Amino acid sequence: MAVDVIPLIAGVIVLAASIISLRIGISVAIIEILLGVIAGHFGFHSESWMTYLAGFGGITLTFLAGAEIDTALMKEKFKESMLIGLASFLLPFLGVFAYTYFFAHWSLNASLIAGVALSTTSLAVVYSVLVETKLSKTSLGKLIMASTFVTDMGTALTLSILFIKPNKYTLLFILVSFVVIFIAGKYSHKIFNNNIYKNKVIEPEIKYIFLLLLVFIYFAGLGDGHAVLPAFILGMVMSKYFIDGAESKLVIHRLRVVAYAIITP
Repeated sequence: MAVDVIPLIAGVIVLAASIISLRIGISVAIIEILLGVIAGHFGFHSESWMTYLAGFGGITLTFLAGAEIDTALMKEKFKESMLIGLASFLLPFLGVFAYTYFFAHWSLNASLIAGVALSTTSLAVVYSVLVETKLSKTSLGKLIMASTFVTDMGTALTLSILFIKPNKYTLLFILVSFVVIFIAGKYSHKIFNNNIYKNKVIEPEIKYIFLLLLVFIYFAGLGDGHAVLPAFILGMVMSKYFIDGAESKLVIHRLRVVAYAIITP
């Protein structure tokens, strides 16, 4: 019987990345990516379950970023975050597109893809770096997260407008996202403030958050959409449940532990 060695190799890489990161002081996300590239160079490849977990990990970190955003500061610095985010997307996008199309004579679609690829960022990776460097709680860190979200949305919207053709499920995805966010914002206290569910070893609170994110991912897949936007907004809407009291903050801490231990690596 053939035994799959890929999970073992992935486990070694994940642990090695953590040790190297702590030794040299560089974000573990960067080390994981570099070690993944090296492993790929030697013929190892990701499997479908790893790809799904990676996508789920990115959505989870996006939710966490939204949950830890200071909404009052975001409103106060709305203009700054919009200007930084739009500039960080538009300038590289237009510059790369102009060069590849007018000077390198690439096709229109190839030039557009190159522009999007080199102008995007990852809110999940930025959030990871800010958390590791303890900047996520500072005004500067929160402004960076808000700006990165704007950049991500520029990428998602541009890709949707240029390349994705809406199907019959796209509207369903939008409607389901609105409904989930509304219900979660209004009724999640029945989970987080209920002594039956609080601080239990089976973690019903985290499973509840995972279920909401899985709903976004499923319907986004049906509608050729992106689960990043509703996940971030859900985090912002539910942040009120995590800002007051040590017990509430423990939920975010445990969710972060799960994400960093297995899902995002």
